[in-house]
Amino acid sequence: MKLFLAFTATVLLIGGVAWYSHRGLDLPPLDVEIHHVVEIPADASFKTVAGLLAQKGLIVSPFWFRLLGKIQDAERRIKPGEYDFHTRMRPREILDALVKGKVILYSVLIPEGFTAHQVGKLLSERGLAEETAINRLVTDPDFVQSLGVDAPTLEGYLFPDTYYFPRHTKPEEILKTMVGRFRQVFPVGLQARAADLAMTEREVVILASIIEKETGQDDERPLISAVFHNRLRKKLPLQSDPTIVYELPDFDGKWTRAMLARATPYNTYLHAGLPPGPIANPGLKSLVAAMNPAPVHYLYFVSKNDGSHQFSSSLVEHNRAVHQYQKKAARPGGGRKEK
Repeated sequence: MKLFLAFTATVLLIGGVAWYSHRGLDLPPLDVEIHHVVEIPADASFKTVAGLLAQKGLIVSPFWFRLLGKIQDAERRIKPGEYDFHTRMRPREILDALVKGKVILYSVLIPEGFTAHQVGKLLSERGLAEETAINRLVTDPDFVQSLGVDAPTLEGYLFPDTYYFPRHTKPEEILKTMVGRFRQVFPVGLQARAADLAMTEREVVILASIIEKETGQDDERPLISAVFHNRLRKKLPLQSDPTIVYELPDFDGKWTRAMLARATPYNTYLHAGLPPGPIANPGLKSLVAAMNPAPVHYLYFVSKNDGSHQFSSSLVEHNRAVHQYQKKAARPGGGRKEK
């Protein structure tokens, strides 16, 4: 009888251990899906991680989870970051996500025509980077050179696109990714086209940034490009309004005559040729338009106040268009015209 009782106790013990191990290693804690965001610190031990998961109700037992980590030799291979786990996930699924670093990715859309300053502000608003850190790196000559950009700043090279970054991504990596995207869309083929026009990459980016700020209509980009190419060829000032306000971070949309007279290298009313640098970060369509001007002789354009522009080849035509669409508006320089 004693032997039988001992045998029975052993069987029950083994069965109990097997059941608890099965529940701890293979079963989710609940049959309902309740999501929890768990942040794994960079210096967290595997024991700490197991405790965090248990506190959130994502695993049944820290002990069995730690044992699973030992079995799979995963204790030192988990990645820090934010994770989105739920209560129907099995312990093995959670451990696999931790090892592969399947962290939460936050999307951020960088609109075409945003300046580097606006990019930094947007990243800050999305909680992805400190604005001051972005602004510092954008103008850090050593960092700029490290990304292969032959320019004083990264203005113009932060390609507009939708990006996905995990929380706590280093600002350097964020900017590196954006410049890397620029390199992807400005390959050797486009560089060859720029050479055919006797333009450097930087000149293309500068011109594209102006085109980007002048219009949001795709069909107008080649036309505006043609106006600027024609003016550059004739050595006429570009007279582009967006270049004037580039160095006015608090510009509220109200124009004054004093703005047109500001002695700044970016004032394309006072200085012929391209400004010294890009005034925004252009998208692909503006980059292509900068190198593919329409075959027209236009030298002027003026807003129709509906998002489109009226283009003219002569000053007489242009003045008529200004009178028609701007109705002699109070803002000086109501359109692009010679000084």
